[in-house]
Amino acid sequence: MAAPARAPTAGLFLLCCAALAGAAVYVLHDEGGLGPEFDGIGGLSGGGATSRLLVNYQEPYRSQILDYLFKPNFGASLHILKVEIGGDAQTTDGTEPSHMHYEDDENYFRGYEWWLMKEAKKRNPNIKLIGLPWAFPAWIGRGESSPYSYPDRTAYYISSWIHGAKLYHNLDIDYVGIWNERSYDKKYILLLRYTMDKMGLEQVKIIASDNLWEPISWSVLHTELSDVVDVIGAHYPGTVSSSNARKTGKKLWSSEDYSTVDNNVGGGCWARILNQNYVNGNMTSTIAWNLLASYYKELPFGLDGLMTADEPWSGHYEVQSPIWITAHTTQFTQPGWHYLKTVGHLEKGGSYVALTDGKGNLTIIVETMTHDHSICIRPPLPPFKVFQQKATFQLLGSFKQIETLKVWHTKFDFYKNSSKFFSQHSDIKLVNGSFSMPLEVDEIWTMTTISTGKRGSFPEPPPSSSFPKDYADDFNVKIPPFSEAPNFADQTGVFEYFMNYSDPGDHVFTLRQVVTQRPITWASDADQTISVIGDYKWQDVNITCDVLIETASTGGVFIAGRVNKGGGLIRHAEGLYYWIFADGNYKVTNDLPGNTVLASGKSGTRAGKWHTLTLRIQGDLAYGLLNGCLLWKDVRVVHPRNGWAAIGTRGFELAQFDNFHIQAS
Repeated sequence: MAAPARAPTAGLFLLCCAALAGAAVYVLHDEGGLGPEFDGIGGLSGGGATSRLLVNYQEPYRSQILDYLFKPNFGASLHILKVEIGGDAQTTDGTEPSHMHYEDDENYFRGYEWWLMKEAKKRNPNIKLIGLPWAFPAWIGRGESSPYSYPDRTAYYISSWIHGAKLYHNLDIDYVGIWNERSYDKKYILLLRYTMDKMGLEQVKIIASDNLWEPISWSVLHTELSDVVDVIGAHYPGTVSSSNARKTGKKLWSSEDYSTVDNNVGGGCWARILNQNYVNGNMTSTIAWNLLASYYKELPFGLDGLMTADEPWSGHYEVQSPIWITAHTTQFTQPGWHYLKTVGHLEKGGSYVALTDGKGNLTIIVETMTHDHSICIRPPLPPFKVFQQKATFQLLGSFKQIETLKVWHTKFDFYKNSSKFFSQHSDIKLVNGSFSMPLEVDEIWTMTTISTGKRGSFPEPPPSSSFPKDYADDFNVKIPPFSEAPNFADQTGVFEYFMNYSDPGDHVFTLRQVVTQRPITWASDADQTISVIGDYKWQDVNITCDVLIETASTGGVFIAGRVNKGGGLIRHAEGLYYWIFADGNYKVTNDLPGNTVLASGKSGTRAGKWHTLTLRIQGDLAYGLLNGCLLWKDVRVVHPRNGWAAIGTRGFELAQFDNFHIQAS
């Protein structure tokens, strides 16, 4: 991008700088035309299960959280919502259910992404929607581990999700991706375009390939993909794009970025890349992973959201600095605006961008984030220096007649804990189209003709509290608002509310594990299914649950305590697992795969019959009951010392759970 532009004459330079001696001059104009179209700032729900706990919040707190994210002129005021197209597999912090578990199965009400998109649209009807798959149900591959083995099936599957969004939820999906951070297949992309067009989805644009700039940019340059790929999306590009990407003439996006704890350094990271993704890399959209840290914080990448809402049981949530950093851009721009060509780096570090709607409005965003206060989780950040400085901005062209600019300011204070986010200052009065200002380090300034900006607020949410020590769920919900039971976080497999028509007794409404084949995975899913719940700090627990094995001979289920891993590490999770099997045996293991057996024997259990399991862990010892009778005792538990409670199955098989109850001490 351009270096800081100097004023065209010495006289003008002296005029600009009279108010602030020694200021560098940056000229902003549209005389040579405008720069690229701005496509917006967004957040990503998924990849995976990152919004899992949000749906369990009670009102008014759930709506307040959604307002901070999506309501225009209130908080983050996001322009884009990107969601995972669930594929029944682990995709970072949990699994998200597919709309087609099996080839002959279609259900467009599973999960919570449909609901989230509707809530976003309710607040901002103009928000753009994106869908991207991470994993795929097994039937897509007919036993193969790639979604490209039968590309017609995959194209139909993805197109059906887009069509279902419109048919069942009146949601228009604007963009769709290929396969998150995995390979792409030219034949599949061409077939996806063909299939969408055939289904009347011509308006849906394709983003490829949600990975690196290469080799997709080369493919777009040299193959027929140029005709069907609308946006080249890269992840964590470090604010730079490739030469090939720029040569394509396609829109360039940072289609996943940030992924940093939502503290003030995370806010500094977000501020820097929102400007410099365009200044350095010509990227016209940046999307944060993740939208909202609404999952158990001990899972991978805990707290890596624009804000945190991980306590639905208390109603507590935290609005962090990234929300207000986002507002510096989103509240004063819209997709369809254009960047000016005259943007770039400040002489003593930092950057500035300017955007216009082409109708006389102008927004300027300046950031002076220092290196150590703007480190993102990836990629490594090369060293650079930022210093206090003075800046003069000279407006020319159609902007020369602007007389007044609104001013919004953020000042990070990493030493006195007195940061001030997104505060409105007095208007700037321009003289001959010019204004000057001192710039401290670790600041963000927005100067704009837009007057609708607002720092929204609600009364303080309830105080933080731990997960209830006495928690029960009988799953007796006749018409559940969501397919998953509250607070359960599926880590392999999918556990859904189920109406058991074959049981006229006490187990009509249950929770059922429904994935019967290993999906085409994205992460290292376990070979067993598992859903965790509770407080990771729990040590001594009493867990009771009614269970039904549905697979004869080979089936099995478990309840567990002190489960110490989740996400992509789930197959290595330790804890204390109490298993019963359809062949009449039981086992107690120290790990999910069952490699470390602490006890085993006969249980008399079988498929098709309900059993009640009780697991008690106290200090270094544990015992287990079956149907109220002691089955095993005095099993020694040396490690781990704490962790979640869990339920699960021996493999990818149908099984039911009911009357779940935890007591922790």
